[in-house]
Amino acid sequence: MKEIAEELKTGKVIVCPTDTVYGILADAANEKAAKKIFDIKKRQKRKPIPVFVKDIRMAKRIAFIDKKQEKFLKKVWSGKITVILKRKINSGLPKILFGQKKTIGLRIPDYKLVNILLKKINRPLTGTSANISGKLPSTKIKEVLKQFENQKIQPDLVINAGNLPKSSPSTVINLTGKKPKILRKGDYEIEKN
Repeated sequence: MKEIAEELKTGKVIVCPTDTVYGILADAANEKAAKKIFDIKKRQKRKPIPVFVKDIRMAKRIAFIDKKQEKFLKKVWSGKITVILKRKINSGLPKILFGQKKTIGLRIPDYKLVNILLKKINRPLTGTSANISGKLPSTKIKEVLKQFENQKIQPDLVINAGNLPKSSPSTVINLTGKKPKILRKGDYEIEKN
């Protein structure tokens, strides 16, 4: 874990298992690493990249969170839910992550390995699926590796945890309007909360 944390601190981009699918992690504050993710995924620059945080306190340094939103976050985090919040301009994160939006997607995953990394480096990490844009994210390591095998720009490190339990990407809910709005339905049941 210490070695992986050091790799992240030096701007490396890693493929890592998460509580949903295999993801691409990098220090979210490192602009060079963020740009590399767009290149690896062949992702359009206007599409934002979500960010993993270690706790609500870290989330509050990046986004505006009112009491009602905080109450909701305490119910659903950690877990398979990404929330869209109004971002703070002085968050210390590079603009490329936001795709010219005034919002940011944040999540605290329910996955020990990622949570330990977040605590060790004490910085937000990118939290996007490990796939080429337009292709499906996967829980199967061979499928993930196959997508990147002949690509010019590749992740620096792959953490192979074998096949993960079958799962969908996280549920995405926008909390910036008057009412919460589900943008992507994942395995998480919002109705319970």
